[in-house]
Amino acid sequence: MVDDRSGAGPADGSGVTPGSLLVAAPGLLEANFRRTVIYMIEHRDRGSLGVVLNRPSEVPVRDVLPSWAPLSSRPDVFIGGPVEAETALCLAAVRTGHDPASLQGLVAVRGPVALVDLDGDPVALGPRLRGLRVFAGYSGWDAGQLAEEIKRGDWIVVPALPDDVLDRRDTGLWGRVLRRQGIPLALLATYPSDVKHN
Repeated sequence: MVDDRSGAGPADGSGVTPGSLLVAAPGLLEANFRRTVIYMIEHRDRGSLGVVLNRPSEVPVRDVLPSWAPLSSRPDVFIGGPVEAETALCLAAVRTGHDPASLQGLVAVRGPVALVDLDGDPVALGPRLRGLRVFAGYSGWDAGQLAEEIKRGDWIVVPALPDDVLDRRDTGLWGRVLRRQGIPLALLATYPSDVKHN
């Protein structure tokens, strides 16, 4: 399985590339995306695909993919988005010294982060991975739709760190990602979740 998604996306001026993050702007109140951080897997002329990094479910990985559970950096499946919620996707970060593009069962996204072929052998891949996260469903956009949402101010596009995919903390990723951007974006991390409490 070789399909490197780390190449340049469409020249739509959005700044989105595979491996970047979409951070929901404070004013984005739609229930599926409010205060979400989305890791972009694919961004091409025909559309875009990513997974929400900060929406854990209450479904243990061991209940749906028992052979992959020991490698998971979090015990629960995450809600990757509202599209095809019955479909499982998995992102992993490979250990230093390994190239995801050269490992069978992985599809490189950017740097050490890759999509995992869940039909593959976890025993063979395990020693090469720092960890992985399983997602139910994904977030998707048709051609041009994401660029319009960014232009409207719904999303802030920022660089991702490989550890964003493996973050073990339960809450706060939205604020942590904004704070590390520096001023003025860091100030958005203090934006109240309910403006009546301001």
